[in-house]
Amino acid sequence: MWRRAPQAAASIAVQQESAAMRAMTESLARILQGQRVRVVAAGGARCQSSAAAAGTTNLKELFMATDQFAGRHLGPSPKDVDEMCKLIGVKDLDELISQTIPAAVRREALVELPDGTIGEAGALALAKSILQKNIIAKNFIGMGYHGSHVPGVVLRNLTENPGWYTAYTPYQPEISQGRLESLINFQTLVCELTGMEVANSSLLDEGSAAAEAMAMIARTVNSKTKNQFFVSDRVHPQSIDLMKLRAKYFGMELIVGDHKSTDFKSMDKLCGALVQYPDTDGLLFDYSGLADALHGNGAHLVVSADPLALVAAKPPSEFGADVVVGSMQRFGVPMWFGGPAAAYMATSKKQVRRMPGRIIGESLDRLGNPAYRLALQTREQHIRLDKATSNVCTAQVLLANMAAMYAVYHKTDGLKTIARKVHGLAQLFAKELGQLGVAVASTENFFDTVTFPTAPLAPAALVEQLQGKELNLRVIDGKMVSANFDETHLQEDIMTLIAALKSAGVGGGAATNAANIVVDGQLPAAFARTSPFLQQKIFNSIHSETEMMRYMVSLQLKDLSLDKSMISLGSCTMKLNSVSSLLPCSWPEVTNMHPFAPHSQTAGYREMLESLEKYLISCTGFDACSLQPTSGASGEYAGLLVIRQYLASIGQAHRNVCIIPRSAHGTNPASAVMCDMEIKWIDDATGMDLEEFRQLCEANKDNLAALMVTYPSTRAFFEDNIQEICQIVHDCGGQVYMDGANMNAQLGLTSPGMIGADVCHLNLHKTFSIPHGGGGPGLGPICVKKHLAPHLPNHCVVSPSSGGDLPAVSAAPWGQAGIAIIPWMFCTMLGNKGVTDSARYAILNANYMKARLEPHFPVVATNANNRCSHEFIMDFSDVRRETGIVEEDIAKRLQDYGFHAPTMSWPVPHSLMVEPTESEDKNELDRFCEAMISIKEEIRKIKDGTWPADNNPLKNAPHTQSEVCGSEWTYPYSREEAAFPAPWTLKRGKHWPTTARIDNALGDRKLKLRLEE
Repeated sequence: MWRRAPQAAASIAVQQESAAMRAMTESLARILQGQRVRVVAAGGARCQSSAAAAGTTNLKELFMATDQFAGRHLGPSPKDVDEMCKLIGVKDLDELISQTIPAAVRREALVELPDGTIGEAGALALAKSILQKNIIAKNFIGMGYHGSHVPGVVLRNLTENPGWYTAYTPYQPEISQGRLESLINFQTLVCELTGMEVANSSLLDEGSAAAEAMAMIARTVNSKTKNQFFVSDRVHPQSIDLMKLRAKYFGMELIVGDHKSTDFKSMDKLCGALVQYPDTDGLLFDYSGLADALHGNGAHLVVSADPLALVAAKPPSEFGADVVVGSMQRFGVPMWFGGPAAAYMATSKKQVRRMPGRIIGESLDRLGNPAYRLALQTREQHIRLDKATSNVCTAQVLLANMAAMYAVYHKTDGLKTIARKVHGLAQLFAKELGQLGVAVASTENFFDTVTFPTAPLAPAALVEQLQGKELNLRVIDGKMVSANFDETHLQEDIMTLIAALKSAGVGGGAATNAANIVVDGQLPAAFARTSPFLQQKIFNSIHSETEMMRYMVSLQLKDLSLDKSMISLGSCTMKLNSVSSLLPCSWPEVTNMHPFAPHSQTAGYREMLESLEKYLISCTGFDACSLQPTSGASGEYAGLLVIRQYLASIGQAHRNVCIIPRSAHGTNPASAVMCDMEIKWIDDATGMDLEEFRQLCEANKDNLAALMVTYPSTRAFFEDNIQEICQIVHDCGGQVYMDGANMNAQLGLTSPGMIGADVCHLNLHKTFSIPHGGGGPGLGPICVKKHLAPHLPNHCVVSPSSGGDLPAVSAAPWGQAGIAIIPWMFCTMLGNKGVTDSARYAILNANYMKARLEPHFPVVATNANNRCSHEFIMDFSDVRRETGIVEEDIAKRLQDYGFHAPTMSWPVPHSLMVEPTESEDKNELDRFCEAMISIKEEIRKIKDGTWPADNNPLKNAPHTQSEVCGSEWTYPYSREEAAFPAPWTLKRGKHWPTTARIDNALGDRKLKLRLEE
């Protein structure tokens, strides 16, 4: 959902133009046959100047699309490349690659992708021709996915705005206050709807949020004695499926049953129970008795709740819920064929340090002003590794911000109006059914879903018949179907559906009690919400679109995103997110598809997704692919589960040892623990010692399940002996899992398959250009070798073509399908050569910056040729020891120069890891290098005593506009030195951090995680 696509007519025109061009070429070829002008056949070589002089015309080149993408995506110009190679000390880019990637794993053949000559408009036309095969039906399926109107002002100023979607996770809060404020709005919204005390800033989907709640409760109680968890059979089936898989490797016995008839008081091993509100049939229940029974037994109640229902119905807190989870999708986020959307979790304050996902809190900055930041980061994987609360890393920040802005836009009263309308539509439908002679499951305790019998018709036959009329209902069981309503439905839709049911033969008898329903949009008193909510000013003060636009722009201006300068975060790959690749995300064929729609309506989506799988298979050198994982960490979890499933299939289920290098991403050990693996660490500070590794594998060969390895290494170089490392694992009975975080250095140059890996995940939000969105969404598909393909994730509702015997790892069959078109466009527009050049230029840019900076700062961990991969690491240990200046001081000082800091303190302590990506041009690389060199001079002034060690531009960074423009200035350096340390801060415009350095420790001691006023 980024900048709107051209009209369909324009796309059709492009197709017609391409056809006309082909016809013209063929015609010219016939005309010119035998004449002096020779036509070079399609696929022929480019015309050489001598041939041109002789009158040769290459019509393919002459009529080639004029909007080729590669030149727009790759930063350095040909002249820049020559200059950069000269500084690096190589004759050309080919020589640099040969010195960077070991010859044994270097790929010679091009990846099997399109040729990249179609151009941007041509790629859009092709995408449109594929996706137009989807049929946008009227959906009444529900099951956690609903039609939703995205307010136009939110669509244009947030969702489609690079100031929002190109930002990274707000690890540098001083230049992230805009989206942090919006996320505080989101957390407040969730707390107010659920009635709970605290909420996180999003999770991946409703099903995985429920599984995370189960894991959190297990950490709360003694899970050795309380190792059972109950799930109501009235929970959405996809959530139950995810819960079963998570419980299997969590050591938890999952019991699925009827919550109404289960004797919870007698279940002393129960740690918790999950119910749906309203349930999957659409019915509302008062769970107070269930909560009392659980609490009396030391167990916890988890409620999976529809947020729009909570606008009208009693919040779960009022009937004893301990944890509430759900999806905010229907708050102004499209269905997108299953995702992305922001899930949520809310709980009590006493659980906040056990809660997974990122949490935004308020603290004070250096000047005593309130400021937002990421709270309680010590819970996260990069700190706690295998002891982390969860492997959740990338969440759904962009979607959480959309949901928050939906509430700000509609205000509290507007949300109530929407809830009344939706309930009123359900009431009207139930009433019409009653007049048709059809009974309904309940005439009172329902919100947006009406369940009813279809006798004498079979439910499946009826649903299939209505699908032919582009009306989608849901089969509940062998007797019942349901219809769900949302804000996009109209009164006319009710009458159309009723007419179709009547025509199909439903009803026909005497009116039932449902005919007496009063259509007023009001829930019965037993379930109606009476407690006030969302009284905060932000949810009740913005009335006009003008105000709404200005509010969002005011937040955007506080943040530093790719629209302002490069973001050189190592291992994060903040490359260009091209407008053309994002355009289709706003097309109705992409936005308005329900993930459980019938195959007959989803041909376009499936064709696009399956072709993307083929692209990824070629890039990885593997044989099969699943797009279901919703993030990199989700892909790690899925890949390790595939290994466990395979080992079990060959009678090796006991294998549970996972070897992980010390430099691994923190999600690696966290994911391994979720798969019930025993972790064995190995040091790789200077590369993996082969003999030590061999001995470790031999010592564990009876139980070795996997090695998790990142390639190139997180220490920023390609290991020479990677194939031997993989072979040792295989010889000891294990499988090799390759973390795809650094795949941007491999594209077309080598592959996971070539190095000897068996499975890898890909971060499509890194390597394949999906925007980071300020902390999500992401997409983390896995690719596998042939022997693992039968064990890829499947789905209990709709089976993807790649599905194997592993249950689902995500709530939707294809995960975050709505953004899968972005990497599809990336591959289609760049083509096989352009994708390969992406990796080549990423390596070029990193080695150029390294060459410029290594005379000034120590660079660690290069290969034998002193080459890095697509990133490099600068070590500031000496600076720290000699001056007291630490890497955080340098990171904050970079903000004064207009830059986001590189990755801090990982994988090497006291370091900065720089990854420029292929999309930055030489001028931008030089600006960053000049900033670092200037900072080196500032450090010299501290070392020689010009500036005090505790009162200098680095220790006081960043400097705010209000401070610099204030009447007092007491520092031993000038205002100009503080705020305008480089010429470009004046010429390009100054990006001002809106807060001074924030006190992280204070924010964790005095938690404030929501708005009060």
